[in-house]
Amino acid sequence: MNEFQLKYGCNPNQKPSRIFMADGSDLPVEILNGRPGYINFLDAFNGYQLVKELKKATGLPAATSFKHVSPAGAAVGLPLTDVEKKIYWVDETIGELSPIACAYARARGADRMSSFGDFISLSDVCDAATAKLIQHEVSDGIVAPGYEPEALEILKSKKKGNYNIIKIDPEYKPEPIERKQVFGVTFEQGRNEFVIDKELLSNVVTENKEIPESAKIDMIIALITLKYTQSNSVCYVKNGQAIGIGAGQQSRIHCTRLAGQKADNWYLRQNPKVLNLPFKEGVGRADRDNAIDLYIGDEYEDILNDWERVFTEKPSVFTVEEKKEWLAGNKDVTIGSDAFFPFGDNIERAYKSGVKYVAQPGGSVRDEQVIETANKHGMAMCFTGMRLFHH
Repeated sequence: MNEFQLKYGCNPNQKPSRIFMADGSDLPVEILNGRPGYINFLDAFNGYQLVKELKKATGLPAATSFKHVSPAGAAVGLPLTDVEKKIYWVDETIGELSPIACAYARARGADRMSSFGDFISLSDVCDAATAKLIQHEVSDGIVAPGYEPEALEILKSKKKGNYNIIKIDPEYKPEPIERKQVFGVTFEQGRNEFVIDKELLSNVVTENKEIPESAKIDMIIALITLKYTQSNSVCYVKNGQAIGIGAGQQSRIHCTRLAGQKADNWYLRQNPKVLNLPFKEGVGRADRDNAIDLYIGDEYEDILNDWERVFTEKPSVFTVEEKKEWLAGNKDVTIGSDAFFPFGDNIERAYKSGVKYVAQPGGSVRDEQVIETANKHGMAMCFTGMRLFHH
């Protein structure tokens, strides 16, 4: 099959719409279920490139949760702690989680508000444990190099049998030149085949030169995630997963603040006051996520005033002082940026969210100011020398 007709393009008025191979060859995908749309395929192709590169760079299974052509989360398959299982709504009846299931739970769970209605990409064959996790989430579809028979049946049961399931050829290699049209004009460029690995992290420019192996893996995760995130973009990573992604902002400090707030929310969800919120039986995951987001945010009065809708009793106030004290415990976080940090204010904001390790291209006229700010906080920062814009 070298062509697939889509229902419509980005919007219902944009017809006709299709994906096809210009050279007449077969598409590198097989639609096993559903009818994926234009944006679904954009998410699928970007997401699969991300997880394929993560797997190659780290040797670990990888997953990403995409929304509107940027990742809401990305992770590799490290085991989950008991707290992580709880904040990611992992059902204990699933049993032991495989590495690829752990990767998906982490990718989906880091920013559950943004991941609502996501498109999933997996580096490895989707197994039953992963499918059982996906079964309980609101999601538009999935792309993976294959599916175990039980996993395929579980996924086919989603969305009244209309869940989008795509199988992609892991051996597919695109042409070195890529093209797209805007306003009737064709743009052409070489594909971004730049390899991100540990060698890229050798130019450490701060007084602190110590970057442990775990932080190097987190740097690689941040940079590969940024490679497929709409620019400008900044990514916070900890323990093998993105915990805050700021995408598509015109100002880099806005990226850093947005991603930092998401990282803070991820850590606040682990506070005992949040873990022990008295939800009513039968309250769905989306309503629980919305309630938690309000409870830990500046709008906590809204949920406290409406507590009877979702809680069995009124929760105690999560004070600003309690939040600050809890957030002070989030340490050894990594931050990556797709282009240089132009001012030290980005580093100051990152420090507030526990950042100790920084990966960025460098090249700002104020690099010395940025390095000085990192030194003040004892951070280790490397200059990669490579910008990673994605549009």
